[in-house]
Amino acid sequence: MRNYMMAGLAVGALSVATLAFADGHNEKQLASAAKARQAHMQLYAFHLGTLGAMAKEEAPYDAEAAQTAADGLVAIAGLPQGGYWLPGSDNESIEKTRALPAIWADGSEVGTKGKEFYEAVLAMQSAAGTDLDALKAAMGPLGESCGACHKDYRQSDN
Repeated sequence: MRNYMMAGLAVGALSVATLAFADGHNEKQLASAAKARQAHMQLYAFHLGTLGAMAKEEAPYDAEAAQTAADGLVAIAGLPQGGYWLPGSDNESIEKTRALPAIWADGSEVGTKGKEFYEAVLAMQSAAGTDLDALKAAMGPLGESCGACHKDYRQSDN
């Protein structure tokens, strides 16, 4: 558990640390960073989809599958992400990304939001394999943490 907490702190620290990187990355590096970031988010979506379907009772609750999905979220959230978040890889600088420049702006709270997300992921990991009610209870804060970051730092679909 200590390793997971340290990884959560690292996620927040890496998010903030990338703010300090100097520009100077070429277009290919920036596009590659955006693609890696998108792949990372797709993996989150895959596991969240499993948990969400169970929470909405669109799929039968399966403790083992729920735990596997929650464990997957923890593993993905603990990966080093600094290389994904290069300044200049926002939607105003390159194509095919919805990351807003606000991520890299002075006063950005992206690191705090990343830490809150990781805490919600850990809570889901503790709850997912317990029972459906525990999974449902953990799903709300997890969804809120995703939405909070997307609201401020991802271009909307509209």
